[in-house]
Amino acid sequence: IEVLSVVAQQILSILSALAQGLKKFAFEGTLINLVPTCGIFITMNPGYAGRTELPDNLKSMFRPISMMIPDSVIIADITLFGEGFRDARTLAKKVYTLFSLARQQLSKQDHYDFGLRGMVALLRYAGRKRRQHANLPDEEVVLLAMRDMNLAKLTSDDLPLFNGITSDL
Repeated sequence: IEVLSVVAQQILSILSALAQGLKKFAFEGTLINLVPTCGIFITMNPGYAGRTELPDNLKSMFRPISMMIPDSVIIADITLFGEGFRDARTLAKKVYTLFSLARQQLSKQDHYDFGLRGMVALLRYAGRKRRQHANLPDEEVVLLAMRDMNLAKLTSDDLPLFNGITSDL
C-alpha cells in the first residue's frame, strides 16, 4: 500500500503538469519533458492472488472502464496455428477444456495457473516442442507440453485427477 501511495503522488504530479500545459516539469527532482498526449492507465485484476486494492486517492484519478472476458478458445486457436499446428481449432478446444476442468476439479493452489496466461505459456511451449519433435502427431506434442508444464507443480492429490483429465482428452 505504501508503494501505491508513492505512485499516486507521482501520477498526481504528472496530471498537474498536464493540466497546467507545461512542456517540462520536475519529476522526483529531475526536470523532464512532458508529452501532452501521454496517457496513464492502470489495469486491475480483482481477486487475483497477491493483488491489493488501489487506495482511494489513486482510484479517484482514473476513469473506470470494463473489459470483456477474452475468448480463450480463439486465442488458443490462433496461438497454435501460429506455432505451426495443423488442426489448431480442435487442439484449442481440447486445451481449453483441460484448463477449464483443471480449474474446476483440482485443488486451489497459489502456484497453479490454469488461466489465460498459463494457457498461452503452455501453447508457446508446445510450439517449441512441435519444432523439436516434428515427427510426432500434434495431439501428442500438446499432451507432452501439458505434462511437462504441469506435472512437477501438482500436489500428490491432484496428480491422479490431472492424469485422468488428460487421458480423457
